[in-house]
Amino acid sequence: MVKLSKGAKIAIIGAGLVGSSAAFSIMSSGLASDLVLVDINRAKAEGEAMDLGDAAAFIKPTNVYAGSFEDCQDSNIIVFTAGANQKPGETRLDLVHKNVNILKESLPQLLKYCPNAIYLIVANPVDVLTYVALKISGLPFNQIFGSGTVLDTSRFRAEVADYCNVDPRNVHAYIVGEHGDSEVPIWSTADVAGIPLEQFSKLRGLKPICRNEIARRVSTAAYEIIQRKGATYYAIAVSIKRICETILRDENSILTVSGMVNDVYGIQDCCLSLPSIVSGFGREKVLTISMTEEEEAALRNSAQVLKEVIKQAGF
Repeated sequence: MVKLSKGAKIAIIGAGLVGSSAAFSIMSSGLASDLVLVDINRAKAEGEAMDLGDAAAFIKPTNVYAGSFEDCQDSNIIVFTAGANQKPGETRLDLVHKNVNILKESLPQLLKYCPNAIYLIVANPVDVLTYVALKISGLPFNQIFGSGTVLDTSRFRAEVADYCNVDPRNVHAYIVGEHGDSEVPIWSTADVAGIPLEQFSKLRGLKPICRNEIARRVSTAAYEIIQRKGATYYAIAVSIKRICETILRDENSILTVSGMVNDVYGIQDCCLSLPSIVSGFGREKVLTISMTEEEEAALRNSAQVLKEVIKQAGF
């Protein structure tokens, strides 16, 4: 009898609130047969692995354990969440120097053992760290990308769905650009079940949507949560699970992940989020969607904001 091969292996670098929550989400979904947690605080990673492992009787078989960079060998996906947390009053871009240094120390060691893995950067500022990771590694653009505005897009769709009183899964709308203050909501192509948003709101007899207020709530959501509970981790954990699912199942799903952009909307040599096809090969293709002149200008401004920070980081 031929023994079946084991399933997917995912390594999570950083066992803090985001990393451990992502591990929980991935484990609960049954996506991976092996899940390794790596943290500078080995005891913390061990504790998280032990806690997760206690759920073994209630989930699909998953081998969850703490390990080193060497233990990441043969991983299909490396999820990089290691870094300093965003504090109240601090922007994602304020984290740049601390977290760039952590990435610069960790990535070469990971590449030594996992040259063929797909790398998903989650630590903030995610667009800057994704750019740095690509420059350090020299890997193809499809192989390293960031979680980008996948979560922001979810927040945007939830806000629009609440206004329309429909299931968020029936809303198609994107946040593009920086995962941060300069992010851009694309209102011009937003729709509900294929019906343009403005047309749908008229059909339902709704008052005109307050675009500026919704955009503000979406862009400041993380700050509001951090102010109240100190950190955000549940929703980003589910976002990470969703991206990993797309990769491992080779779904060709369209997600607003962050990656290298060249010759698109007049933007060159910058990592930011645009709707992209994500498959078993990673971030396979960037899609150019219809935008108004104002939206394109805002996207180019977002790229410029990121370029300035990348330059400050020495890249």
